Amino acid sequence: MTDAHPFREATIDLGAIADNVRHLRALTGVPVIGVVKADGYGHGAPAVATAALAGGASRLGTATLEESFALRRAGITAPLLAWLHAPGQRFDEAVDARIELGISSYPQLLAASETSSSPASVHLKVDTGLSRNGIATHELERVLAEAARLERIGRIRIVGIFSHLSGAGPDDDRAQLARYNEIIAQAESFGIRPEIRHLAATAGAISLPEARLDAVRIGLGLYGLSPFAGRTSAELGLRPAMTLSAAVAAVRRVPVGTGVSYDYAYRTERETTLALVPLGYADGVPRQASDRGPVLIGGRPYRVCGRIAMDQFVVDVGDADVAVGDEVVLFGDPTLGRPSAADWADAAGTINYEIVTRIGDRVPRRTVS
Repeated sequence: MTDAHPFREATIDLGAIADNVRHLRALTGVPVIGVVKADGYGHGAPAVATAALAGGASRLGTATLEESFALRRAGITAPLLAWLHAPGQRFDEAVDARIELGISSYPQLLAASETSSSPASVHLKVDTGLSRNGIATHELERVLAEAARLERIGRIRIVGIFSHLSGAGPDDDRAQLARYNEIIAQAESFGIRPEIRHLAATAGAISLPEARLDAVRIGLGLYGLSPFAGRTSAELGLRPAMTLSAAVAAVRRVPVGTGVSYDYAYRTERETTLALVPLGYADGVPRQASDRGPVLIGGRPYRVCGRIAMDQFVVDVGDADVAVGDEVVLFGDPTLGRPSAADWADAAGTINYEIVTRIGDRVPRRTVS
């Protein structure tokens, strides 16, 4: 056995993140807004933001103001956009921190105009069919008219108009693009000339060239993951940035018929060796992947046996020579022979976005370049 592997660890390849941005900039031919919400999809927002900017991202996006404030405290000075706000949110501190505001309603627009310092920089978010966040159709004319007036009197600066594609299919996405273009024309009739029109996230940026407009918002692709069920990261020219691993915490030899973990959902079919892995659903490993989640130990593939518990799970390694301290890889770059986040998503009945984003704080992040 070699030196023991770290007890549990998520290795974040910052070089992969920078390369993914460079690749997507070259592919789309437009500026990239790097989306680093949810602590950089679980990768660590400040480090990811720095790497994305090094790769050529022109802006960064977060969901909440708190996420943007954290980046400012970490020393990130690049343009930041935050678009999901609490009811009654005040924006004075955000304007002082030079954070651009995604505006999804008339009350938010008024709040942005009432800051006590410099004019608020805003991106009007419009609903083009996702039926989620964004200015609703019934209040769109009122918002556009007031936004134009507020910009004329110097209370706001309209930096962008944006929306989000559903990804339901090419026809639905093109219908949303057509609706978006109608809204742009309507905004222009009020004298609004946005500097940046942005609609496409990673999937649309890759598969719908006409939706690239003035910029694309890259979230999942930033982290080297594919948004498409039938296409791998490698096929898209992307490199996964996160590798989740742990060290074998214990091994034991057990007889045939031994029950493993809660409910004995797994019983050994022969005399075998069980390896204990110190990661569980408290660390973000989905319990739904019990008996299915893939791992790599000693370069050989195995699967979780039995229930994934809060802090640990078990792997039946048969007669393999596995020892305490050996490395266990849950997922990483499949071109290196490792399981992928998509493999775990398939095992858990979810999506790769959730697999990386849910990795908890008990798992230390180690960055490499």
